[in-house]
Amino acid sequence: MDHFVDRREELKALRERLSSDNFELIVIYGRRRVGKTRLVIEAVKDVPHVYYLAVEGDNLRHFQEVAKRVFPEVRYARRDWEALLHALRGKIIVIDEFPNLIKEKPGVLSIFQRAIDTDLSDSNTKLILLGSSVSIMTEKVLSYKSPLYGRRTGSLKLKPLKFLHLREFFPGIPWDELVEIYGMTDGIPFYITQVKLPFWEWLDRELKNPVSFFRDEVDFLLRYEFTETRTYRRILEAISLSKTTPKEIRDFIGMRHSDVTPYLRNLIETGLVMKEVPITEKPNSKRGRYYVADNFLAFWFRFIYPNLSAIEEGLFDVEEIKRDYSRYLGPVFEKVAKQFLIELNRAEKLPFRLAKVGRWWRKGEKIDLVALNERERKALFVEVKWKELSEREARRILKDLERKAELVGLEKWEYYYGIVAKSVEGKEELKAEGWLVWDLRDFERLVIEE
Repeated sequence: MDHFVDRREELKALRERLSSDNFELIVIYGRRRVGKTRLVIEAVKDVPHVYYLAVEGDNLRHFQEVAKRVFPEVRYARRDWEALLHALRGKIIVIDEFPNLIKEKPGVLSIFQRAIDTDLSDSNTKLILLGSSVSIMTEKVLSYKSPLYGRRTGSLKLKPLKFLHLREFFPGIPWDELVEIYGMTDGIPFYITQVKLPFWEWLDRELKNPVSFFRDEVDFLLRYEFTETRTYRRILEAISLSKTTPKEIRDFIGMRHSDVTPYLRNLIETGLVMKEVPITEKPNSKRGRYYVADNFLAFWFRFIYPNLSAIEEGLFDVEEIKRDYSRYLGPVFEKVAKQFLIELNRAEKLPFRLAKVGRWWRKGEKIDLVALNERERKALFVEVKWKELSEREARRILKDLERKAELVGLEKWEYYYGIVAKSVEGKEELKAEGWLVWDLRDFERLVIEE
């Protein structure tokens, strides 16, 4: 990847820390492939630094070898972590995949703590620790039980890029194609940079390629987080097939109630799954539903996992994905529409400032997006359709939305109604009547105005 796409804020914050006069311990974590390494390398590229990628074993020796290439004086240091960190006092030290160090030597956290307390904390050393195992980073490095607790000066959970950023990777291609690509890659830089255009031809070639990253990518992801991956895989498969309540998940994988909850909790903690409750309810609502957090996992479990044997034998035809893809893109487009509303809100192009936005459902009725401002008692209800709507269809959807909005039970609030679709015939007439109507052409306007 020859260009660095939109991590401007993160990059600016990181560079500010690197140029401070104080000791800095910065922890950066996030799922594999999200671009942590790339971000840090971009931040340190113009200053002398040690970048070390931790491996499964013998890290002390490897680290010293790497460090002395940049700072030759390190060769004279004793081969233990405290001595090496002391030899690098005042320098920038980046340790990538820090969880590998912890696995090799659990006591390394206490050693780092001692080195910081006795030696580094009153210097301008910059120590950056990166990790793809979210569970290890949150439990062992960031939690209050960690020896490093209270020592870090900054932490960053790196999230996938937003949908609109895909435009920077694929300038000039139609928005509907970008949504198709986003349905497979999410905003994860590694997957985005694998894609070649045209998308479907590339996907067909990739699935026939014997060394495609599709085959073992999810195994890698799960093994980063969990020792026993079979049950987690079954749960992710269930959720990807629209089994979103604990009961539906349990029935799908054949587990008792008491068994599935800790697995779901772990999947949420590691950022692979998210729990949503209707936007008008408290976070601990019993109505919670579970969703796979990124499109790549959803895509893989929906299309790749059930067809692995056919893919292995070179018998799989990409047309099988194409046939079902439009239906699969429904929820993906909801996610895109939510980001779109948030961007419109930021650009002050909505009738009021949104304070929160999410789904709403109750007893078989659902509204794709509800945006609220509780202080002003204003609500925006939006239906999202991954299709080309005639004016008649759009009117029918908006009328039904008015009916459903009454069920939400926001007494004496001001209501607004909207629709986001691939395209909407008669858009201007509908807008003139006071409806809020957006389609893919409005995405273009938003990007141009940015």
